[in-house]
Amino acid sequence: MTRYRIIGPGNAGLSLDAALTSIGWTSAGILSRGQPVYDAAQDVDIVMLAVPDDAIAAVAQAIDEGPAVVMHMAGSRTLEELAPHQRVASAHPLISLPNPTIGAMRLTDGCRFAVAGNTVANDMVTALGGQAFPVEDSVRTTYHAGAAIASNHAIALWAQVERVAAKAHIPAEAYWQLMRTSVENAVVSSAAQAITGPASRGDWDTVRHHLEAIGPEERYLYRAWAIEAASLANKTFPEELM
Repeated sequence: MTRYRIIGPGNAGLSLDAALTSIGWTSAGILSRGQPVYDAAQDVDIVMLAVPDDAIAAVAQAIDEGPAVVMHMAGSRTLEELAPHQRVASAHPLISLPNPTIGAMRLTDGCRFAVAGNTVANDMVTALGGQAFPVEDSVRTTYHAGAAIASNHAIALWAQVERVAAKAHIPAEAYWQLMRTSVENAVVSSAAQAITGPASRGDWDTVRHHLEAIGPEERYLYRAWAIEAASLANKTFPEELM
């Protein structure tokens, strides 16, 4: 039976703890900020660092070498952060973990994990019913940038939908099915094949009217996305609309 210890009681750490417990792994507890971590790698198979990215190296250095594999959950950091430990790994869940309850469910629902290092990372992903894929250190930051775009930037885009919907006095949820199915179309085919709308058609009069209607505070983001939509459709965005 695999026994683990987690350092970091945030959403990621608590979600992973609940997920691993649910599949029968044994928890040796969760250590919080300020608690001693010197012996954290003793009497367990894995010690997982679910701490802020900037704290990984310092926490790893504070842990005495032990039998456990020392792992982190950071998407943007390499295994070098875990020096001087010899048995190291990482497993970054490519999913949003808003709270421990939802997070645990998502981690055991076919979640994809970017893994590196010791094979215990793959073993953990397999036990959770997930899908592991390797990410080389040389492209680790690029990989994580993609994760930020897919998650954070998508939320920022939805926030603009909410603001524009409010200007039109309609609920933002009215746009959700359109947004969801548009993304599904892109996943099934490709972004270039799925793109629709006035910019992709070269309907610049409609784009001009949109820019006028949404107000100056929304024009920068709308224009940026319209330029990208036009490019995907091999159209040139007019200089006069810049």
